[in-house]
Amino acid sequence: MPEMAAIKGSHEIRWPTMPLRRVAEVRNSNVDKLSHPGEVPVRLCNYVDVYRNDLITGRIEFMRATATAEEVAKFKLRRGDVLITKDSELWTDIGVPAIVKVEADDLVCGYHLTMLRARQHLMWPGYLARALRVPEVAVQLHLAAKGVTRFGLTQQGIKSALVPVPPLDAQQAMTRYLDHLDLRVGRAVNKKHQLVQLLDERRRVVSQELVTRGLRNPGERRASGVDWLGEVPAHWDVRPAKWFYREVNERSQRGEEQLISVSHLTGVTPRASKNVTMFMAASYAGHKLCRPGDLVINTMWAWMGALGVAADTGIISPAYGVYRPLPGSSLHPAYADLLLRTRPYIDEYTCRSTGIRSSRLRLYPDRFLTVPIVCPPGEEQQEIVVRVADATRDLNAAIAATMREIELLQEYRARLIADVVTGRRDVWAQAASLPDVDPEELDAVLAAASTDDDDIDDDEE
Repeated sequence: MPEMAAIKGSHEIRWPTMPLRRVAEVRNSNVDKLSHPGEVPVRLCNYVDVYRNDLITGRIEFMRATATAEEVAKFKLRRGDVLITKDSELWTDIGVPAIVKVEADDLVCGYHLTMLRARQHLMWPGYLARALRVPEVAVQLHLAAKGVTRFGLTQQGIKSALVPVPPLDAQQAMTRYLDHLDLRVGRAVNKKHQLVQLLDERRRVVSQELVTRGLRNPGERRASGVDWLGEVPAHWDVRPAKWFYREVNERSQRGEEQLISVSHLTGVTPRASKNVTMFMAASYAGHKLCRPGDLVINTMWAWMGALGVAADTGIISPAYGVYRPLPGSSLHPAYADLLLRTRPYIDEYTCRSTGIRSSRLRLYPDRFLTVPIVCPPGEEQQEIVVRVADATRDLNAAIAATMREIELLQEYRARLIADVVTGRRDVWAQAASLPDVDPEELDAVLAAASTDDDDIDDDEE
């Protein structure tokens, strides 16, 4: 008789529950991303691949490394395996699942991940991946994570987590229904993302015209000396970034400051989407700090324009670069925030970033600090900032409204997944008439819908 138990405080779950060890094999990977002579060449599915994707497919450009023959045998991925994040700086980023839809002899599960292989007579892989997202299940993994500055799950912590276990045919029906849900919501989110991109591009064009050409147009102009900048007003200065900034590496003493994110859409903002709790405050002592006026650059996503000037003191990812204005700098923080996020500058960051493909490009300090920066007189900088704010007010409002609509769609999806998985919503009859979803189509839709540049730490890989 299979062992069953009840999830504490989960009276709304309608199905029997079992510890994860009863419904799946649990294997914590120890395959690092290094290459060693004499080992087997492999491709690694890493933390970021799981964190950013619902489905692990051939679309992903996996990292190349090596592993021992024993590691390959133990951690080679199969279709239907479910991978979860087991280590992170945020305890709420523990237990994030993705289901494997591809397999190859050289594709293995990387470090910082746990591989779950469902026991076919008890658990359907697609259902397991959804069940791990349900708050009543996910919180068990969050609370089981150990650590102070970094959290990690032990095998025992994972194996003891309780999951709902409906009849297998019900799991299959729910999975089919939720695949169709993901497809519908993903398509809607993608349309909203496309609208945001169009609005944001228009906003950048308006801003770029003012911050690079000035308010007195036409006026006397001169060559900037930089091909991609072209001509600038004659009275403006052009200097390398190191003339205005220096890199700093200040650390938080107690880890009590607010958490800060950097996005190509919103710049530098508080990480309001995260629940700042005692666990997070304890974990952030000794972590990187930014202060008002600091330029913060997401090193991994500078090529998308993920940077901006901080308005508040806060804790940021170790993968971010922090550049503090030099004493007496003539560059106004608000003007810098606009200028350095314009298209010509973003294109230049791409050229100066290093890496073998776009997903691995990095803009390092020595490269950024030689970027030429145009600097109008102080009073004119402030006038430009005011003019840009007036010219983009409606665009900013439209972007904010559309982003809120995306959030509501994502909340609807999460709530419906939880209701279906736990049995609070019966979809059996609806699922019976639905065809199977093409996994490649679903992957393409979900990948586009999840595109984001916030809060991914290079160390997680």
